[in-house]
Amino acid sequence: MALAALALPASLHAQAYQCRAPQVSAVPRITPDAPARVLPVTGYTLALSWSPEFCKPRQDARSHRVQCSGSNGRFGLVVHGLWPQGARIWPQWCPTDVTPTPAQIRAQMCISPSARLIARQWAKHGSCMAKRPQTYLNVTRILWNSLRIPDYDRISREDNLTAGRIRQAFADANRGWEADGVGVKLNERGWLEELRLCYSKRFRPARCDARRYGAADSAPAKIWRGL
Repeated sequence: MALAALALPASLHAQAYQCRAPQVSAVPRITPDAPARVLPVTGYTLALSWSPEFCKPRQDARSHRVQCSGSNGRFGLVVHGLWPQGARIWPQWCPTDVTPTPAQIRAQMCISPSARLIARQWAKHGSCMAKRPQTYLNVTRILWNSLRIPDYDRISREDNLTAGRIRQAFADANRGWEADGVGVKLNERGWLEELRLCYSKRFRPARCDARRYGAADSAPAKIWRGL
């Protein structure tokens, strides 16, 4: 991986809510649910989930307590995962015999508040990028810390909100990004679910292909504030 390209100037990011990382006593066991695909990596996607929408039907779910109960803070955008891309299809579930430690999982919980999700992202995606979980988790955190998150709480109140406005707000807040490098995933009712940030093989912002770009700029959009 072009790790040298990650030596980016540090910039503050505007995660809206405070977080208190919980203790992690054990790493969840992850079992592959699809065949392994070992392929050359051509780029990357950093998927950022909009937590209020994810938690809307899960506030009382024990399995999502850390993210959705409010006991560990309230979240805006959180890291779903860092995914390697291939020329036509993505690599996945590459063979590995190592797993993250509880301490490594805990260090990631304030940007990706689910131990099972972190463990799964390593097993499914990180194993195709790095030999060690710590490298994958460090790269994910460096990318996250390089971002400025727009005030989507305020933007959610705008009239006639569109997917294009959501992606342009991100591009405007982050030097070096163009709107065509920001994928916007809306659910079937038009609510924001996820941003998908597209990177080149050297971890530079890149234009998204149609699959990752998601909703058209003109698509009406809504953002659930969790209130």
